[in-house]
Amino acid sequence: MSLVPMKLLLDKALEGKFAYGAFNVHTTNEVKAAIEIHETFRSPVILQIIEFATGFIAGREDFLNATLEEKIEGIKIITEKVKEAAKKTDIPVVLHLDHGHDKELVKACIDEGFTSVMIDGSYLPFEENIALTKEIADYAHKKGVTVEGELGVLAGREDNANHSGSLYTDPNKVCEFFEKTGVDCLAISYGTSHGAAKGKDVVISKEIAIASYENMKFKNIKGSLVSHGSSTVPKYLVEGINKLDGKLKNAHGIPIEQVLEVVPYGIAKVNVGTDIRLAITRYIREYFKNNKNIDDNSRVGQIKKIIEDRPELIDERVYLYPMYDSVISGTGKTTEENDILECVEKGVKEIVGQLIVKYGQVGTSELF
Repeated sequence: MSLVPMKLLLDKALEGKFAYGAFNVHTTNEVKAAIEIHETFRSPVILQIIEFATGFIAGREDFLNATLEEKIEGIKIITEKVKEAAKKTDIPVVLHLDHGHDKELVKACIDEGFTSVMIDGSYLPFEENIALTKEIADYAHKKGVTVEGELGVLAGREDNANHSGSLYTDPNKVCEFFEKTGVDCLAISYGTSHGAAKGKDVVISKEIAIASYENMKFKNIKGSLVSHGSSTVPKYLVEGINKLDGKLKNAHGIPIEQVLEVVPYGIAKVNVGTDIRLAITRYIREYFKNNKNIDDNSRVGQIKKIIEDRPELIDERVYLYPMYDSVISGTGKTTEENDILECVEKGVKEIVGQLIVKYGQVGTSELF
């Protein structure tokens, strides 16, 4: 099946009062695993690429410092990989840019074949955010591409975003933002946050989502809302990593029950990234525990050393870099490298499979 615009999925989710999980992926094997587990549950899949991950995909080790040219090269690589995978499946596949800040990069994604993009102008004053978002929406809609904006600022850390506190979305400005920008969906800030340290016993402000949605209904605005920073940070994964010599501290997520409670109020898309990283890291730490004779001079041995030296690390883009070419091709050069890639796929399937069921998207590929 070919790639489809994300709006097609979001409209169905709004009608059925369920949500689609949108999963951040960084490697070919993560793409493969995410599609396969969605096939199992007969659900469309939303694959998200965060802006700075494109630098990693292009081969830049310090990907946070990637140039625009390198990021665009990464866009071309991942678009080709996802298009190839989409042709082999019967489920709808969305390729979405998550947290695009550079408008030239966002436009490059649209030109290369992404079917959905997020332009994040949340760091700008309200009117400047509107102007930037409208520019991208006008450009994208001419090519049938879905556009997501953001209003309000989430706390936490995600690549280049690092905010100590939230700036909650004002529900009274949501309708104005939709009307002036023409976006298809809007990420709101209502107490979720990026990263694994979301705070113990966090309680999201569901009233913000409800009020935003009710205002939209009153104004007859046919858009949807998006919940960012919604990883649950399962306790069993944190404990499992720490038992395997990891050192994760203050790792707490958003209780899934709280997210599900607001899904009927316009939340049609729920972003998840950290949970996948946790599961992958747990599987890889287990692999090294059970395979103590890895050659220290091999590329897998280098991965082991990175993990040992940085017990707090869960970002697979960092520790998998020694076998970067295998990560991008999807096939290892040795048995051990293929074992590592299998760990990556298992981690994706463990998390994504759980959430597909909880979000209520099982069987929804039949709607398309």
